[in-house]
Amino acid sequence: MVGIVSYGTYIPQYRINVSDIARAWKKEPSEVVGALGVAEKSVPGTDEDAVTIALEAGIRAIGGIRERGEIEALFVGSESHPYAVNPTSTIVGELLGIGNNYLAADLEFACKAGTAGMQAIAGLIASGHIRYGLAIGADTAQSKPHDVLEYTSAAAGAAFLLGGNKGSKGDKGVIAELFAYTSYSSDTPDFWRRDGIRYPSHAGRFTGEPAYFAHVMGAARLIMEKTKITPETVDYCVFHMPNGKFPRDVAKRLGFTPEQLAPSLTVDHIGNPYSASAMLGLAAVLDIAKPGQKIFMVSYGSGAGSDGFLWEATAALRQFQTVRQKDNKTVREQMEKKTYVDYVEYLKQTHKI
Repeated sequence: MVGIVSYGTYIPQYRINVSDIARAWKKEPSEVVGALGVAEKSVPGTDEDAVTIALEAGIRAIGGIRERGEIEALFVGSESHPYAVNPTSTIVGELLGIGNNYLAADLEFACKAGTAGMQAIAGLIASGHIRYGLAIGADTAQSKPHDVLEYTSAAAGAAFLLGGNKGSKGDKGVIAELFAYTSYSSDTPDFWRRDGIRYPSHAGRFTGEPAYFAHVMGAARLIMEKTKITPETVDYCVFHMPNGKFPRDVAKRLGFTPEQLAPSLTVDHIGNPYSASAMLGLAAVLDIAKPGQKIFMVSYGSGAGSDGFLWEATAALRQFQTVRQKDNKTVREQMEKKTYVDYVEYLKQTHKI
């Protein structure tokens, strides 16, 4: 059995109302909010970046683990690594205190870099090369002022410790078993940022049908074929959330109900934290899932590709949920803890203006 042993999430407490951004640029707030389906988004503090956010999520994922040296792989996926040359993963690994016997890598694949790390670690565990690995998706999402991305680009991190139950006494319990995973990739340049350029560019409406929908639905159908499941046999679904409309639309196209999707929709409360988006949605579902329930998940990264997963919660999840709720670290609680900033303060914190 390969799956999730524990997880941790971190959402900065700062928020800005999308309507405030719209007013700053003389846009009609109701039209912007209605078009994107996002009312507010999370904002990093002036002293927060992808490293600090990844570290906070990582601490919460492995906080109860004494033998941190057992973690033999640490992958950090992000679009906003603070260094072009100097890995985020080794900084996080050093501060987590996991020793030196681990494979470290920074991953980049737009918003699916974190889930790419989950797949790679699952493969290393299944092959017997490692026992535990930590996959993190963290971003302080970049967006140019007065660009449509500015209304949704957010900040958050999600970390998943993966491992396997092999029957030995020392194995930690898997709280969500990984039944299958797959990927769907193509050269579809809907979103890009050249080296040395501060803000990303995008192809407008092209980011929809030939990019997001084609790849998410492609990966989803591959997982369905591989596992022989149907939407009716799944309890929850999770999709990448670039805005409030795309995940709802793709879920409907694939045959999932609003009730299956609703628990994962963190975008409604914090916007799109890029590499953390789908992973945060998965964490939100695991916060409430019951043993035996199945979770269907598809991430998306521009450029373009999607990773698909099928998880099933185990009996060990109940105890993990109890501890997480006691520590007030659930996704819901983190989303509700917030301090609003105005547009000027937002520019100071995100663009260092």
